[in-house]
Amino acid sequence: LPRMSNCLPKLTSALPSHRPGALFTLIISFLFIASVVFYQRTVKDAVGQLYSLSTQNRCEQFFASPPHTIAGEPPPSPGDVYFVETSERINPSYLFTCSVESAARAHPGTRVVVLMKGLAEGNVSLPNHWAFSLLSRFPNVEIRPLDLAELFSGTPLAKWYSQPEHQKEPYFLPVLSDACRITIMWKFGGIYLDTDFIVLKNLKNLTNALGLQSHDVLNGAFLSFKPKHEFMELCMQDFVDNYNGWIWAHQGPELLTRVFKKLCAISNIQNGMICKGVSALPPEALYPIPWEEWKKLFETISSSELHNLLKNTYAVHVWNKLSHDARLEITSQALLAQLYSQSCPATFAQMKKDS
Repeated sequence: LPRMSNCLPKLTSALPSHRPGALFTLIISFLFIASVVFYQRTVKDAVGQLYSLSTQNRCEQFFASPPHTIAGEPPPSPGDVYFVETSERINPSYLFTCSVESAARAHPGTRVVVLMKGLAEGNVSLPNHWAFSLLSRFPNVEIRPLDLAELFSGTPLAKWYSQPEHQKEPYFLPVLSDACRITIMWKFGGIYLDTDFIVLKNLKNLTNALGLQSHDVLNGAFLSFKPKHEFMELCMQDFVDNYNGWIWAHQGPELLTRVFKKLCAISNIQNGMICKGVSALPPEALYPIPWEEWKKLFETISSSELHNLLKNTYAVHVWNKLSHDARLEITSQALLAQLYSQSCPATFAQMKKDS
């Protein structure tokens, strides 16, 4: 309005005070000019806001499409739960499906995102498989394609992923999974889980944390971090600086363990210790069955024994690499059968039907 206010003295001096018609004309002119200026400023502000929003929408995305939302629905709560399938497989196993179902049930107000490399980008429909049909019943589960090049862009791992020779290494898929999880945690934060976890309790109160699988060895099958956390940044850098894809676990548990020790300047990791804001959870929190004793998952256990075993446990890691060929009697009182029954009843019902 400055220009208009400068014009007012000239207008008023040119009009005799004894002519009310002219005064009325002046008032109408003033209101008209004010409305024009107000409209112009409103449009300018709106355009500025739209540009700002469009700029924000250019944020890094590795999803094939934006998160699904319903009109009038509040935006998803921060801190999603992530599962990743880095192979081309699109036929989820019972355990895979149970992992996602148990996480969805334990986190009803949280988006559970399943990223699968084998899904075709741009395809609006999922493959015809019972697991996808089952998981679609949960409104907080989203199953999406995984764009690896986009995920690693802007991180130290981008150059590593662009080198095709790594795909010839014997442990490439596990190493690729190791790379995905630390990148997702650094970029987006939230919770990462391997697809051989059965979730018992809500994990949202575990922040900037990972678990000890045994004395002095951290495991990345569960990670929970705020985005851009220093520990995850150091893990990505170590992944590249000390890369060796020919040694099992070198890019996984060994990486997490050595980065934690270096960050904290320690030689041994104590159960439950917190260092630089990162918590090393004791084995019973996530790995109550040591990997050396994985056969216990298939042994009979009473309900009371199971309760005592898991009273301080948030989720149970099933060590699928070791246990996948073992036969499970689904109607038995085996430890794993009871976990299926209690934590993923829909998957359990499908297993009984198929058996």
